[in-house]
Amino acid sequence: METFPALAGIMFPKNLYIQTFGCQMNVYDSERLSHLLAARNYRLVEDPAEADLIFLNTCSVRQKPEQKVYSALGRFRAFKKKKPGLIIGVGGCVAQQEGEALLRRLPYLDFVLGTKELRRINELLDDLETSGKRGMATTLNGRVDPYASLPFIPSFSKATAFVSIMQGCDNFCSFCIVPFVRGREVSRPVEDILEEMRALAAKGVKEVTLLGQNVNSYGNRRPGNLGFVGLLEAGQQIGGIERIRFTTSHPKDLSPSLIEAFAKLSKLCEHIHLPLQSGSNRILKRMNRGYSREEYQQKVLELRRVCPEISITTDMIVGFPGEEEVDFRATLEMIEKVQFDDLFSFKYSDRPHTRAAVLADKVPEEISRRRLMELQARQREITLQKNRIWEGKEVEVLVEGQSKACALENMGRTRTNRIVNFPGKIHPPGSLVRVRIEKAMAHSLRGEAPL
Repeated sequence: METFPALAGIMFPKNLYIQTFGCQMNVYDSERLSHLLAARNYRLVEDPAEADLIFLNTCSVRQKPEQKVYSALGRFRAFKKKKPGLIIGVGGCVAQQEGEALLRRLPYLDFVLGTKELRRINELLDDLETSGKRGMATTLNGRVDPYASLPFIPSFSKATAFVSIMQGCDNFCSFCIVPFVRGREVSRPVEDILEEMRALAAKGVKEVTLLGQNVNSYGNRRPGNLGFVGLLEAGQQIGGIERIRFTTSHPKDLSPSLIEAFAKLSKLCEHIHLPLQSGSNRILKRMNRGYSREEYQQKVLELRRVCPEISITTDMIVGFPGEEEVDFRATLEMIEKVQFDDLFSFKYSDRPHTRAAVLADKVPEEISRRRLMELQARQREITLQKNRIWEGKEVEVLVEGQSKACALENMGRTRTNRIVNFPGKIHPPGSLVRVRIEKAMAHSLRGEAPL
């Protein structure tokens, strides 16, 4: 047998494929996971057929993304038959929700990793690679910071990045599974967050989005920690970071000091995502949201008083149990009054463990579908009207890369979080370019940069 002494001791890379479902928090966790696995000589690939390890980072906030997870796992089973050494793991919210039941349902899975257990990925892979031990599930509960003592030095260089500042939620909205799969509220230490932001700035990141299920309550349960406004003020001092965003804000916890921050902090972008969920006070009470439509409207007025150009986006659920036509009409009335820049809307779906799941007065599917289509159609008109306001104006655009529609054009975002495509010189990601908006469309703006 011919040998190759020159190759002795060389550790050839293994291929890692990560499929991420759902929220920005999962995108952030997937980046963390790929960083951990890079130390094991795993490199990311775009084709799952090439992978030695497939990891699905899952979402179960609604029924549809959960169904997509099972569909993907069905496809990947065929890869495992062709390549028995392939490792398949599931993480995220479906993993936390189902635990060992997921292994019983899908016996070809190698491991299940809960939302608080990222650090254990190496331990699970050690067992798999050394002893062949399969079918492991780890789903820790309790108030645990999943990123504690877990260093993250970003290896990428791009214009924007996410930074998780907290995880979990204590609100227990009646439709929401988050407290059951992400746990109770836990804030990261402020210095860990700022250190991560500095590291991102050193890699060329210009814009950071701070993530949490309810960022407004950051630091409330961590003695001596800065509150959320204090964290934003500290982030403002980091050189190299030009823009700061955050998501998501719970309306009941939107404080006067946070509203005023939009006027005081130059790096805080003029955009807030403020989920309303329903325009009906009766439904808001059933949802356990903790505010009325009138209180929500007042906060919108205050935001626009301190920051007239602020872009406000929201979430809306139609077909919540017990929603009658008068409740839905109240929702349509709210989108007319508030004039949201955009909204993300969904049909209600039962989620395990939630109080709404056991309510008997479910709305028929055909009614929910009709309401959703009506809501979305009207919001498309409003969004286009709001976008047209920017025609003829010059705006600052942070270039994120090339346009998806045309590789010869730039794509970036305004401070109000609108996508802008513009031709001309190709600018490197992270460039701040003044662009004149020529045309508004339903989901983006088209501009021209000066020569």
